[in-house]
Amino acid sequence: MSVPYDQVVQFVRTFAKVVSENREYLTDLDSAIGDADHGINMDRGMSAALAKLDGVPEGDVGNLFKTVGMTLVSTVGGAGGPLYGTLFIQMGMAVAGKPELSSQDWAEALTKGLEGLVMRGKAEPGDKTMVDALTPARDALKEALEEGASFGDALRRSAAAAEEGMKGTIPLVARKGRASYLGERSAGHQDPGATSTYLLLKTAADTWADGDP
Repeated sequence: MSVPYDQVVQFVRTFAKVVSENREYLTDLDSAIGDADHGINMDRGMSAALAKLDGVPEGDVGNLFKTVGMTLVSTVGGAGGPLYGTLFIQMGMAVAGKPELSSQDWAEALTKGLEGLVMRGKAEPGDKTMVDALTPARDALKEALEEGASFGDALRRSAAAAEEGMKGTIPLVARKGRASYLGERSAGHQDPGATSTYLLLKTAADTWADGDP
């Protein structure tokens, strides 16, 4: 199973909608350990990205992702813009020129996106960041595909792993970002970046896995 270009566009549109619907939730999470703006900033950035979609030439998934990423970098303040921008730009570079996404393309996109995040934010698993959700999601996807799972099942397992990673940030003491300033007081709170990352992976599963056993 491959995901055609128009369904990749649908994924971006749906993620923007999910971010908008969870704007207050993400901001509330961020108010506990950050600048109380993650939901607001992500909503602004994804809304700006949506406005660019109609002007993107059809048929190149890589260009689509890069456009989203560059828009996020230019419109989102705080840490979220550069980090999410880097994620989408690197995913776009991994699938440059592709008219559709195969399961291996998506695995490669997540791998390159994660590498870009780590390089940009200098975070690693256990630091209470996006990386704590994206790393297990990428690993679960690759493991499922190596076992011969369908793309749909691999996407669902990836989202489940992201959710587990997100929840796993609750007891952690933040070592990166604004939350790290709180030290031990950052423990007991779910990381907002890991939460929006889970929403991204869940959106991919919800958008692409429908009908694929």
